[in-house]
Amino acid sequence: AVNHMYRQGITGVDFIICNTDAQALELSPIPNKVQLGSSLTEGMGAGSIPEVGKNSAIENIDDVKAMLGSTTKMLFITAGMGGGTGTGASPIIAQAAKELDILTVAIITTPFAFEGKRRKMQADDGLDELKKYVDSYLVISNDRLREIFGNLTLGSAFAQADDILTTAAKGIAEIITVPGYINVDFKDVRTVMKDSGVSIMGSYSADGENRALAAVEGALASPLLKDNEIEGARYILLNISSGLREVTMDEVTIITDYIQDKAGLSADLIWGNCIDEHLEDKLSVTIIATGFQTTEQRAKDRQNVKKISLLTPEEAPLVRPVEPVNSFIEAKPQPVATEPVLKVQEEPKQSDLFGDLFNAGRATKVEEPENAAIIHHLIEEEAPVAEAQETGFEFEVKLSETDFVFETPTAQFEEEEITFTPEPPIAEAPVITASGDTSAPGAIHGAG
Repeated sequence: AVNHMYRQGITGVDFIICNTDAQALELSPIPNKVQLGSSLTEGMGAGSIPEVGKNSAIENIDDVKAMLGSTTKMLFITAGMGGGTGTGASPIIAQAAKELDILTVAIITTPFAFEGKRRKMQADDGLDELKKYVDSYLVISNDRLREIFGNLTLGSAFAQADDILTTAAKGIAEIITVPGYINVDFKDVRTVMKDSGVSIMGSYSADGENRALAAVEGALASPLLKDNEIEGARYILLNISSGLREVTMDEVTIITDYIQDKAGLSADLIWGNCIDEHLEDKLSVTIIATGFQTTEQRAKDRQNVKKISLLTPEEAPLVRPVEPVNSFIEAKPQPVATEPVLKVQEEPKQSDLFGDLFNAGRATKVEEPENAAIIHHLIEEEAPVAEAQETGFEFEVKLSETDFVFETPTAQFEEEEITFTPEPPIAEAPVITASGDTSAPGAIHGAG
């Protein structure tokens, strides 16, 4: 495929061929060549073993870096997955390009189904490893090649695949390298393809009265790309090329409206226009869509979506509280504590010092025994019978009544009047006062 690209020519692109097969390198017309694993494989290939291809690339990775140099801004890696060299070496080269901060795009092919499950599994593993290091990748399915060109000879079918690979690389590269009225520069391409994952690329040329619509429809129906739906794409890079018959504003509107309709209004469309005299009266449309999932990934996500069903009253279990928590439900009586109540022993009052002389002629109150405690009970009367339509609750609280009579003590003496000042009662509990001085040890601070 890379030899076919070299013969077709891509403006502003240099080619490097890397292989473990010395014979294949010798037959290639590309001047820049890197022998991978010269000591490991001795130029006889990787034997369809990806681990051999990987170690061969590691052995000569410095030679690859020297070829790339410090001026390379973008790298295309074309490889066939499922064998030894392409499957094992391409991730190592992509990793080296990532370390050099080179925008890397991989264009790879997947094996035919008749090549066996083992080769298919190796291709899947190699692609998973390659995804870790490339910014974007395009997958061309050989099975799609068989479906479309099944009646062609083997050589003609592979030539069609080589054309698709060349169109993909040429379409992306020449968006940058070929000047036009509205240029799409490298920064635009980097924005679209940097860390974008899977890409969809299509290119098509058409002429005639309806060439604009025919070109954009053909670009979105690229037969050998693994996915050709741009729905849900985050970025779309569009390049419109015309020859002797220049593109009109109406044709640009037809193309952009068609793409927006297929991709959705959320897609960020970056477009440019250039002149290619080889097109003559034809109009060429190249579309690169990135930043979305593949069809298989979207289908897998739809299968993994959790279904939420609301339970009907017949299906929902009846949940009852373990303990009554409603205020209208009578709570269970709590046991009364039987611990003894400690009483503070009172000192004799000053009035007792005078005995009966002080209490003579004074009404006295009969005190209840000290051990007799006054207990207030909440008495719940029986609620009246409720009517059939209504449910109600009535409560009435009765408290035992206690009358206390306080009189100002008076004492009269015939000979002299005695005046006394009662002492303040002793507090039953200590009182703590928070002062402003918080530096004293043991002080208790309070926030006022």
